[in-house]
Amino acid sequence: MLYLQLFIDGVVSGCAIGLVSVSFSYFYATTGTFHVAHAGIYTFSAYLAWWLVGLGVPFAAALALAVAFGGVAGYITQRFLYERLSRDAASPLVMMIASIGLLTVLQNVVAILFTPNIVQFDLSWRLSHISLGGISLSYPQALIFVSSLAIVTALVLFARHSALGKRIRAVTSNPDLAEITRLAPKQVFAIVLAISSAIVAVPGVLIGVDQALQPYTSLLVLLTAVIAMIAGGIGSLTGAFCMSILLVVVQSMSVAFMSGRWSVAAVFGIFIVFILFRPEGLFRSRFSRAV
Repeated sequence: MLYLQLFIDGVVSGCAIGLVSVSFSYFYATTGTFHVAHAGIYTFSAYLAWWLVGLGVPFAAALALAVAFGGVAGYITQRFLYERLSRDAASPLVMMIASIGLLTVLQNVVAILFTPNIVQFDLSWRLSHISLGGISLSYPQALIFVSSLAIVTALVLFARHSALGKRIRAVTSNPDLAEITRLAPKQVFAIVLAISSAIVAVPGVLIGVDQALQPYTSLLVLLTAVIAMIAGGIGSLTGAFCMSILLVVVQSMSVAFMSGRWSVAAVFGIFIVFILFRPEGLFRSRFSRAV
């Protein structure tokens, strides 16, 4: 039963990482901007929800406010940072360095405003469990699993069938032509980063409820998510989500055979082998970009 429990834990954690990967992929495939500050919005949203819960705000309301904050933060980041740099013809490297700088600012603001220490949500139900056969899921894990599947499904349907989703796909396919045809790519970029940032707030909060919060650990989460995005096929939301689950399951089950500190190395090793044999990723996408 140990292996089954490790597998289930890996699937649940993979779903959370999958949301990070899908949200990052959605923005990167649209704009080509390597938005490292995504990890900062992930962290800030989680701490905001933790602070609100500590003030007595119901968890559902705190989560909704954290998601709203993420969306607004993403929109402002695109409008006042990336758009201005793009207007000045900044190179992709400059854009990424600016994003790293914003990540550093967000992490340190979190540490100053809240605390640099590890904290946990004060919620009575976070330690409750659901037992199914021989496996056990905490309430936060069940919430992560259900919400992740629902959000990814909703995003895929939105991207494929809504008018705004089709407009985003058109801009992604050819930004220059979109400018000529008045699809307003700059506005689309801001909307996409707002959507992506709102989505990444959800795993930020729910992982914090399930485990704990610490201001400086989100970069490793983002790195795993980016690996999953590349291996799954840049631009493929389904590929990013599925590959996230696969990688985290491998990482989770590897602790049964090796020290936990080597589990991350196992994930990176698999990624290197995978890219050598299938550099285009698991799922090809017509909107794929070079990294």
